Amino acid sequence: MGAKIALSAWSCHSYYNEGWTNAQFIEFAATTDAQGVELLSFYWNPERDPEEVKDALARTGLKLACFGASNNFADADPEKRQAQLADIKLSIDNAVLLGAGVVRVFAGDLRDGLVFDEVRSWIIDGLKEASAYAEEQGIVLCLENHGLLAGKAEQVAAIIQDVNSPNLRSTFDAGNFLLVDEDPSNAVQELKSLVRHVHVKDFVQVEQDYNGSFYRSLSGQPYAGRVTGEGVVDLPFIIGQLKEIGYDGWYTVEYEGDEEQQAASKRALATLEQLL
Repeated sequence: MGAKIALSAWSCHSYYNEGWTNAQFIEFAATTDAQGVELLSFYWNPERDPEEVKDALARTGLKLACFGASNNFADADPEKRQAQLADIKLSIDNAVLLGAGVVRVFAGDLRDGLVFDEVRSWIIDGLKEASAYAEEQGIVLCLENHGLLAGKAEQVAAIIQDVNSPNLRSTFDAGNFLLVDEDPSNAVQELKSLVRHVHVKDFVQVEQDYNGSFYRSLSGQPYAGRVTGEGVVDLPFIIGQLKEIGYDGWYTVEYEGDEEQQAASKRALATLEQLL
């Protein structure tokens, strides 16, 4: 299978906040250039969604590219970490139900003065147990470089190495490296052999008093989301590096800017199709 493009539910989070269901998101995605979708445990309704989502995928012909867990293992409370593990296991079950081969996972978030070295063992233990369950179910977990705690390429690579499972690989989020003050073009060279899923995201650095949604990097630089190809991420270089190693997985658009999200998602997907 050649590389295919998908749209993440997060690209339309304002519509979810207004009451969209996953089935409605899938119906919208079918009007775009997307061949698949990425759904999130954050928006999953276990009573309604299993049948509605199966029906929507069958009706539209779209595939489930990835199911995204929303876990955070950076918590000192063992019971809370078990709840995070349960979120991953539910996401694995949903991926199996809906025909995806990949589940996106996180390490943990920066909070309460925690540093990576303090929480590393919690992350490793949680992902080891999750990876064992994923292996039983025939699913590959893909660790996203998400947040400021464990978002650097070397941290992602170290976690994957320490978990030491063929069922834990990388979700390469092209934009998020900027938030840990890292060049995405350098990061792809470090991680490309581990990549099994890609988030196509673009940011631009803005003024400190920017009047809009933005994220602040580790060094305090503000970055605002932009449509694919309209920010500072060198997507042609990143895609070229992945093509060199024969990557043929999904490229999932994750739009995080302030434009109207349906229109921005459509434009991002069209640009990605041209890039590929």
